[in-house]
Amino acid sequence: MQFEFFPSRTVMLYIGRMFATRIIAVLLMLVLILQMLDLLSESGRILAAPGNGQGELWTYVSLRMPQLVSRFLPYSVLLATIITLMTLNQNSEVIALKAAGLSAHQILAPLFLVAAVTALLTLGFTERVVVRSSATLKAWQAVDYGPIPRDSAVKTNVWLQDGQNILFAKAIEGRGAAMHMRDVSWYRRDPGGVVVEIVRSPGATYAKPGWHFEKPTGFDVQSARRTTYPPSQVFAKAVDPAQVVIRKADADGESLPQLTESINAIRAAGYRTSELEGKWWHKISGPLSALLMPLLGAVAAFGLARSGRLFVRAVIGMALGFAYFVVDNAALAMGNFGGYPPILAAWAPFFLFLLIGETVLVRTEE
Repeated sequence: MQFEFFPSRTVMLYIGRMFATRIIAVLLMLVLILQMLDLLSESGRILAAPGNGQGELWTYVSLRMPQLVSRFLPYSVLLATIITLMTLNQNSEVIALKAAGLSAHQILAPLFLVAAVTALLTLGFTERVVVRSSATLKAWQAVDYGPIPRDSAVKTNVWLQDGQNILFAKAIEGRGAAMHMRDVSWYRRDPGGVVVEIVRSPGATYAKPGWHFEKPTGFDVQSARRTTYPPSQVFAKAVDPAQVVIRKADADGESLPQLTESINAIRAAGYRTSELEGKWWHKISGPLSALLMPLLGAVAAFGLARSGRLFVRAVIGMALGFAYFVVDNAALAMGNFGGYPPILAAWAPFFLFLLIGETVLVRTEE
């Protein structure tokens, strides 16, 4: 009986290489198919923008593909686990390994090691590549695939509540007191909600409180007359930069440090942050879900292949893996609505299926 967690170096390299190549193959298959389908659905909108052509289609692919890789990598690990373990079982290699004295956990150890490396690479890839491509793609989509904004952090088409009045900005860049609005419109409304005056400005800066409008021009709706204001007139005194963060905070387009700043700004303004906190934790638990896939798919590795139940075992392993993703999305949604604390919504499915997978493995094989 061996007490080491890892088997021999030869077995580690053999199973680990087999598992890694299947992860890459499955991921490429999924990403290429989904990318083609997605491009077919979006190509009409991209080419509808004046001046767009084949180059913009490739630009869209370069921005969209990192999102698909990050999202479907855990699914690829699950499917690669099923394929690898079914292959080992059909070739009676699992029986040979168990006859040599290896436990079920030792047979799965190379898969856990490859899955751990995959999870770390996914986390780094998401933080360094995916958040930037997501922010750039959303900014590009906000201008209907027109000229790509230089700053992907620019927030477009922002509506803000100023008491009973409304403030609209075509674009907002910067953070905090350095925030700057472009193409601003302020709608003054009466107590009944009817717009009585519209004030427009090419730009506005934060005045602590309110916003300095540059060269504001007004239009009185009832008299249909233009109104003149002195330069740098202050409007929308109830609107502060925190409201912009609240309305346009995007967890997918912000890295962990940036999302932390957004959460702190929203919390300092006295607003609820549980939804963003849940997504902050899920940025870590999501990539680490790859560690669960070898455990949930392990049921396909054991049992005699000639018994005719190998396919059933593979289906059970696949069902356990997909059940995790369903429960994970449901828990995150419950956390967004305030049903669960953010950290529980992000981590409860992970530990729940860790216990389920370990229980199934121990009771059936150990």
